[in-house]
Amino acid sequence: MREFIVEADGGSRGNPGPAGYGSVVLDAATGETLVETYEYLGVVTNNVAEYRGLLAGLRAAHDLDPSARVHVRMDSKLVVEQMSGRWKIKHPDMKPLALEAGRVFPPGQVTYEWIPREQNKRADRLANEAMDSEGSASSVRKPTSGEAADVRTAKADADVRGAKADADVRGAKADADVRAAKAVAAPGWAPADMGAPATFVLLRHGETPLTPQKRFSGSGGTDPALSDIGREQAERAAEALARRGTIQHILASPLTRTRQTAAAVAERLGIEVTVEDGLIETDFGAWEGLTFGEVRERYPDDLTKWLADPEAEPTGGGESFAATATRIAATRDKLVAAYAGRTVLLVTHVTPIKTFVRLALGAPPESLFRMELSAASLSAVAYYADGNASVRLLNDTSHLRP
Repeated sequence: MREFIVEADGGSRGNPGPAGYGSVVLDAATGETLVETYEYLGVVTNNVAEYRGLLAGLRAAHDLDPSARVHVRMDSKLVVEQMSGRWKIKHPDMKPLALEAGRVFPPGQVTYEWIPREQNKRADRLANEAMDSEGSASSVRKPTSGEAADVRTAKADADVRGAKADADVRGAKADADVRAAKAVAAPGWAPADMGAPATFVLLRHGETPLTPQKRFSGSGGTDPALSDIGREQAERAAEALARRGTIQHILASPLTRTRQTAAAVAERLGIEVTVEDGLIETDFGAWEGLTFGEVRERYPDDLTKWLADPEAEPTGGGESFAATATRIAATRDKLVAAYAGRTVLLVTHVTPIKTFVRLALGAPPESLFRMELSAASLSAVAYYADGNASVRLLNDTSHLRP
């Protein structure tokens, strides 16, 4: 049985605004590009354009071989989650498109995967070509063998694609403008058809005896409990969250200090706490319990590498920042899917919270060293159905003041 990969994307400059889609069908075994298709759609929303791209890609794959298995890759979490059956489809413009897409192949013959935007460049480029055309052109074609080889090697065939160079530059610039506009709009102006975001309120646990001394305290240490000051901080955080009245669920890292902080909030709000292992603090290996100065004195070379390279592990086999980011990203995706449209309190630690914020901003790993995060502070990140994120709050400690 043949296997195809369909990569699809859609965009709207204005949302709703001038829109288009692009789709690519690949041979899963060889990576050869079999079909490229794009079309200008007129004025529709971004999500409708993404669904139209999916539908076009599935139809192109069906035309090649209706018995093939198809794996769809898209950077639209909304489309992927809805077509996978994990999210409900409520918007009237998308329901018929989703139903139509579901009928192209028999049930079970198509699987879906969300990918980051940077891994969906081919479909994204075609969507921008469609928007640039403004209705003057649409295309369904099979690339030449030279083009297919170039797609696999991620290099352009100058002889074939030279005529498109100007259009690609315009498309890339326009795409950057669209992405930038979405990022600016995200804090309070998400498109109406995406619904309420999943909002994570991030509460760092209260102080432990190690906190004032600024000692490394991760998941591989002594698992200290809250100090008297830490318990008071947890109570004040609970009071502040009760006044806001927006928390619907509480999840906590499995360590003692986070479970104690979460328990204080849960008692005030009347909500049960769910332990989430993915929220645990980084393991600092042999550095657990030491101050920064002590680590620098005992393990200078290892510390230098750790500060410069996110892949570097603390001495003794601790967890690198890169590994923490992978874990937090997986936890984020799982929780966004599970709590779409809900406000969830995540009681966790310094590194996970900074990582949530870093990933939401698309900031480099070194940004972790440039954020202040106090004990019992509150931060917040909202996640929309199209994969965009909005940092709403960082290191708020106003509730701890007398």
